[in-house]
Amino acid sequence: MAPRQIKLPAKDDSEKDVEEVFSQRKRPESGRYLLQVDRQTKGSYKTSEAAQSAALEIKTAFPVVQVSVYDSVDNTNTVVEPPAAS
Repeated sequence: MAPRQIKLPAKDDSEKDVEEVFSQRKRPESGRYLLQVDRQTKGSYKTSEAAQSAALEIKTAFPVVQVSVYDSVDNTNTVVEPPAAS
């Protein structure tokens, strides 16, 4: 019986330009302030104001969950409270 030869398609150089794909275990951290919902990191922000506004939107939509902003440089955690009802 003759050995079989398998021809593979030629590789493109465009695959080298593809960025690293992040999975659930490894996420990029581009900002200093991390938005956490029930102790799970959901996003990162470069400014405290952006993180606080995103946290406040989540807290007003879902008042039961615990929302906090973690400062990765100062190692402080700020819990976001819902706005007071008028």
